[in-house]
Amino acid sequence: MINYLIRRFIQMAIVLFFSSVAAYALLSLAPGGPLSFLGSVQRRLNQEDMARIRAYFEMDLSLQYRFSRWLIGVPRGPITIFGKTFLADFVVGCRMPLEIQEIRADGKITTKSAGCKEGQSVTMQDLVGRKTSRGVLLGDLGPSWSMLRDRPVSILVASRLPRTIKLMTLAYGISILIGVPLGVFAAVKQYSKFDYFVTSLAFFGTSMPTFFFGLLMILVFSILFKNLGLPYLPPGNAEAMKPYTEPIFGMIQPGTPLDIVLHLVLRQDYVRTARAKGLFERVVIAKHALRNALIPFITLVVFTLPALFAGAIITETVFNWPGMGRLYFDALSRNDYPVAMSLILITAVLTVIATLLSDILYTWADPRIRLS
Repeated sequence: MINYLIRRFIQMAIVLFFSSVAAYALLSLAPGGPLSFLGSVQRRLNQEDMARIRAYFEMDLSLQYRFSRWLIGVPRGPITIFGKTFLADFVVGCRMPLEIQEIRADGKITTKSAGCKEGQSVTMQDLVGRKTSRGVLLGDLGPSWSMLRDRPVSILVASRLPRTIKLMTLAYGISILIGVPLGVFAAVKQYSKFDYFVTSLAFFGTSMPTFFFGLLMILVFSILFKNLGLPYLPPGNAEAMKPYTEPIFGMIQPGTPLDIVLHLVLRQDYVRTARAKGLFERVVIAKHALRNALIPFITLVVFTLPALFAGAIITETVFNWPGMGRLYFDALSRNDYPVAMSLILITAVLTVIATLLSDILYTWADPRIRLS
């Protein structure tokens, strides 16, 4: 068990590193970015203003050094050992790149970077005194670029997280409380009308897009109920006047895969043997069949852990719910990459933890599975 956990923790660290590298590179290389607004005001700015703005967003550093400063907070300047300074003149970026214009075959003019202007290189010595975080590995998510300018990202996360936990906990809790009993009863009453109804409802709820289901709930519980003179729910945000529970309905998807797996388990030989011994049907189902059908259910429930943090982007956006999903959407819309990268990294950490937790729970649900 100890050897297995050590091996898994090493694998988790490798996965998290490469996932963070990929996410940071994709965000940095994506069109737009924090400097996209300069196109409209570039004529009113001189070279010093442009260089200062690029330095604020650390766009004057090469990608690998920006990633290193975000991840572990280094480099912060030249290396000093026993009073001696090393790598002070080592180049880590460019204040103002040399840009050239090219005419494409279709006649459009494009601007490309062609190196660095003379005397505009950024060295390790230039990083001394420049503001940076201690690194996300030490729990410092860094400052926000636009949503809370120069204030810690952790403040944003702490303000939105309770809303998302409330939404996701209620939604998944109601789904499990309704879905598990329906799934077990449908499996026991196999091929009955109730079984066909629950199975059809499960496939319908699983295949229905969340945004469509959410808009349908707004149409029914807000607009239709209001027009009919019935008590209705406001389509506003979490600070609406009335208790706001509509996003919870938008997250709930009826049905569960438990009934599908339990159908197969009830046909196994050990279930027939338990019945042949004269055990009560409820004992056969609860002790022998249900436990062996929990593997996919454990997977479904455990992976709600990253969902509790990440939230539902589409649902929170449709309902204007100020949670983590909406925060991620707003961060990408406003090019606030420190916020977006922090959410991606934390979600990735919770995902690998959920994967490890599911593997451990598998051994409890099915004794035939061993950690090795």
